[in-house]
Amino acid sequence: MTATRPLLGCVADDFTGATDLANNLVRAGMRTIQTIGVPDGPLDVNVDAVVVALKSRTIAPAEAVAQSLAALHWLLDAGVQQVYFKYCSTFDSTAEGNIGPVIDALLDAMNEDFTIACPAFPENQRTVFKGHLFVGEQLLGDSPMRHHPLTPMTDANLVRVLQPQTRRKVGLVPYDVVARGSAAIVERCAALRADGVGIAVLDAISNDDLMKIGPALAGMRLVTAGSGIAIGLPQNWQATGELGTDVPTDALPLASGWRAVISGSCSSATNAQVTQFVAAGGPAFAIDPLALASDGDVVGDVLRWARPLLPKGPLLVYATAAPEAVATVQAKLGAQRAGALVEEALARIASGLVERGVRVLVVAGGETSGAVVQALGIRQLAIGPQIAPGVPWTSARSPVGGGATLHVALKSGNFGGPDFFMQAFDMLEGPR
Repeated sequence: MTATRPLLGCVADDFTGATDLANNLVRAGMRTIQTIGVPDGPLDVNVDAVVVALKSRTIAPAEAVAQSLAALHWLLDAGVQQVYFKYCSTFDSTAEGNIGPVIDALLDAMNEDFTIACPAFPENQRTVFKGHLFVGEQLLGDSPMRHHPLTPMTDANLVRVLQPQTRRKVGLVPYDVVARGSAAIVERCAALRADGVGIAVLDAISNDDLMKIGPALAGMRLVTAGSGIAIGLPQNWQATGELGTDVPTDALPLASGWRAVISGSCSSATNAQVTQFVAAGGPAFAIDPLALASDGDVVGDVLRWARPLLPKGPLLVYATAAPEAVATVQAKLGAQRAGALVEEALARIASGLVERGVRVLVVAGGETSGAVVQALGIRQLAIGPQIAPGVPWTSARSPVGGGATLHVALKSGNFGGPDFFMQAFDMLEGPR
């Protein structure tokens, strides 16, 4: 079988964000595959969309640009019609980047001078109004994201947040324009572009808004957004007949093997999920970053603890903690060292659990998910059914598991309700 050229090529700045995006594309009718890093060669499968997952959200801006350009060039060589740079729905970045520098680099490489920016994902209560990002009913700067250990977000004004990160002028397509529909959005973007604007922030507060925005982006070679915009894009190819409407997109093999959760996120949502799992009597092991720094055999301790428990049901290994505890650890170890110690330990633990027969794995946190997937040697993920908005089950093969099929859910720290962990396991059928 000769692989066809994908219609849409995506560059995602972390692994959970990549599955979030892939999930929305699958739900909207696109056969989608997620690759871990830039593939070594051409794909040998027929898909409508490819999502290249990078671990570039919190690395140095220059390195994030280099990785993103490598992904872009691979996607262009694959023949994609449109490129999608995906970042977090809470616009995670600092004054130095990495969102602005990557957008600039992608526009330059594609010889384009205009794109949009829209992190809205209403199904997960991320909305943009008058250029301000809301998390539920709170402005971004008032939400728990202000305590993020690596990218604290203290300003909800996206034009103001993005402008220092880019050499291009940033403008706004306000809600009154979006509400009037695709033609009005196109007209507003053209006016902004004529006025020298290179990046236009778009308001959106509902899925209906996303469906209006989608047709306005037809033919725009580079789109930058959270995963929400993906809901409205596939209709453009359905209108041209290039994308079918009746192709199964989310089938996965039956799950088998033991089950575990690895949690490194310190978001308020994941804290609630850990609390509920423990309160329900689930076996759980808390990782102490200070113990990791003291050269103790924490990884070995966890694996020895886990071995007799694995046949009995899902277990949890977590470094999730409240903001005050995170701040204490960072004061003693430094933010970068503390994060690296936890990521490395959780990745080694995940590998050890897979070696011992875990075949169904939930991973909470973008940085943690990146470390775990890389440690497991996973190169591609098939996208399955949605567990919660923004989080699908996926399947993959791992050399760590001897080539066995794994079912993996990579969960952004901010996503899912308090019962997410058990909700995820309850979705899967098949022998334990």
